[in-house]
Amino acid sequence: QLQLVESGGGLVQPGGSLRLCCAASGFTSEHYAIGWFRQAPGKEREGVSCINSSDGKTYYADSVKDRFTISRDNAKNTVCLQMNSLKPEDTAVYYCAAYGGYLTTGWGSYEYDYWGQGTQVTVSS
Repeated sequence: QLQLVESGGGLVQPGGSLRLCCAASGFTSEHYAIGWFRQAPGKEREGVSCINSSDGKTYYADSVKDRFTISRDNAKNTVCLQMNSLKPEDTAVYYCAAYGGYLTTGWGSYEYDYWGQGTQVTVSS
């Protein structure tokens, strides 16, 4: 069974850090570009970051640039999102998704092949 499973969510105070990871099973994520998305209550889903498989090129939403870092560990079949300097507006359910092609500047609107179930991130004092 092909699936993605997110982990690492939780409650953190403003200014704190969390590390989300996306583990693939049933397929090799090394061959897929991976994107991270989030959806806050009452808001549309938005792209947070992504990383390509062939060259490791990354993209970030302006709202998280310089605070979040995406990375992949092909040996562990995982892609992680290090989130620093968290703000209350980062509160959302975070999802990872796999895309079987090359992501470019329009990566947030691509049709991804697989999606995880999501992990809740809450930033609050």
